Amino acid sequence: MQFESIAAIVTGGASGLGAATARLLARGGAKVSLFDLNQDLGSALAAEIGGRFEKVDVTSETEVIAAIAAAEAAYGIARILVNCAGIGAPAKTILRDGSPQPIVKFRRIIEVNLIGSYNVASKFAARLATAEPIGEERGVIVNTASVAAFDGQVGQCAYSASKAGIAGMTLPLARDLASHLIRVNTIAPGVFMTPILEALTPEALASLASQVPMPARLGRPEEYAELAGQLISNAYVNGETIRIDGSIRMAPR
Repeated sequence: MQFESIAAIVTGGASGLGAATARLLARGGAKVSLFDLNQDLGSALAAEIGGRFEKVDVTSETEVIAAIAAAEAAYGIARILVNCAGIGAPAKTILRDGSPQPIVKFRRIIEVNLIGSYNVASKFAARLATAEPIGEERGVIVNTASVAAFDGQVGQCAYSASKAGIAGMTLPLARDLASHLIRVNTIAPGVFMTPILEALTPEALASLASQVPMPARLGRPEEYAELAGQLISNAYVNGETIRIDGSIRMAPR
């Protein structure tokens, strides 16, 4: 799947990994719709790349359906979906006072990261399945997991579970959609400089960077975007979850 004149949707597209991916797709000639809750950042980026912005809660079926329809009205049926929307506040299972972590926090992360990704992917795929193929495929979905899916740290039960769910549904999604000529792959980033990490102190960021074997630094959102672009372009990569992490294996803390 090439980018030129192709309609694309990027969730979480207002910042971080999503913003970098939106810029890469736009440079390649794609017509990009950004789905995000941050109106100010999303509108600014849409203006920068010549795309469009939709304020969307990815957990809402009605909002996602409406946003996909609006994107189609502007640019035609979207052939590319990159799901980057996600949240990840740490929360230990047992609090300092000995009480259990309120389930609402666990549920919210699962809803946004896992259910939100599936919600957008399923609605996108159902609409795309009605389009004519381009060559040997109709389009492609790239979801975003995390290395936390495989080696989650202290306080990451909800986040790791949500990202493990994304990795776990990659192959069955690809198999479900194979008859519709839609590919599905997942990227599992390591420690990247994204809004989730911006709240950390410089010392904490340096500590994270030092854990990466090579190169010993935080990942750049542009590097995620490059991999997303490669997965979109290479028609024979399907049903895969690919780590991009400088070979880090996360310590417990």
